[in-house]
Amino acid sequence: MTPSRRDFVRTALAAPFLAAGLRADQPARPGFPGLIVRAHEPRNLEFPLSELRDPIVPNEQFFVRSHFAVPPVDVKAWRLKVEGAVEKPFELTYEELTKLPPRTLTATLECAGNGRVHLAPAVPGLQWGQGAVGNAEWVGVPLAALLERAGLKDKAVEVILEGADTGQINSDPKSPGVIHFARSLPVEKAKSDGVLLAHQMNGEAIPVSHGHPLRAVVGGWYGMASVKWLTRVVVTDRPFQGFFQSLDYSIFERRDGLPTLVPVTAIQPKAVLARPGLSEVIPAGKPFRLFGAAWAGERAVAKVEVSLDGGKSWTGAKLLGEAKPLQWVLWEYAWDRPEKGTASIVARATDDMGHTQPPARDPDRRQYMINHLVPTPVTVR
Repeated sequence: MTPSRRDFVRTALAAPFLAAGLRADQPARPGFPGLIVRAHEPRNLEFPLSELRDPIVPNEQFFVRSHFAVPPVDVKAWRLKVEGAVEKPFELTYEELTKLPPRTLTATLECAGNGRVHLAPAVPGLQWGQGAVGNAEWVGVPLAALLERAGLKDKAVEVILEGADTGQINSDPKSPGVIHFARSLPVEKAKSDGVLLAHQMNGEAIPVSHGHPLRAVVGGWYGMASVKWLTRVVVTDRPFQGFFQSLDYSIFERRDGLPTLVPVTAIQPKAVLARPGLSEVIPAGKPFRLFGAAWAGERAVAKVEVSLDGGKSWTGAKLLGEAKPLQWVLWEYAWDRPEKGTASIVARATDDMGHTQPPARDPDRRQYMINHLVPTPVTVR
């Protein structure tokens, strides 16, 4: 018998546990209660959306994305260097940085490969479900303040953020030996209010797994831009073509009919279900609360809609709070007395510019920016 798409997704979601000899419901390890293991080393852990309760995800439940092993960092010896195409290069100790005027930013981070398990045929990369995403309150120094202090030269076009984590990519495309994880931002984005160099997460010093002592938080952009274990800010007079800017974390954009590689940047509108889960059995004849989260990157969510028939018809859901740019908003929908049988539930988000989730996957996005509509099959009995 040919496996169904549902079987494919179930197998893919369980694969990391089977490979590691773990049960699918086994906690990742002490300190990360209930997180789903996607890779042990480097550590990559997924937040189970069924545990979503509040707009802010606790630190110990926040998804973990690492490209290389966690680097050893001596906070006393750590320095942040600001250099490149600037008038006054400088460096800061951790103590100096944390004494600078702080700003608080609530922002959602989503891995660019979130939802990859739903791509068929399977593509390379970690097989995330829909939980490589989280919303947190970040405190730190605006990147714009440090750039202003350094004084950008007229020729400055991009700002490179480099982390202390290093490694070598041996699969194709291979890296040129050992490299740091690094990404760049256009100067305009780097100077925007939504970009923070954060040293606190949800009222605590940022945990090591999330980039202690300092990480970037690039609001509205996919998570690869929010470089962890930050050590260097390099202003450059030409577009950065580093490994994770060009060979990886890139998609095709059609220009004059020609596919051209461009870096992954802004988060796309997306709504996900926390309840019900995949293949959940729902009691017939009793009201059932559909619940989830929605976000739209640099824009605010304007509405969330729900379909119970695989996308044939849609009904508006209720937003649970004010929808704002850069952060998700929770939503709910009251399903009144579901009838016995099967249902295919889909949620979709639309932003305040009218952009909504596409019904089908765009192959030009390769294995990234996955926001097409994905039905959740359930049984009512």
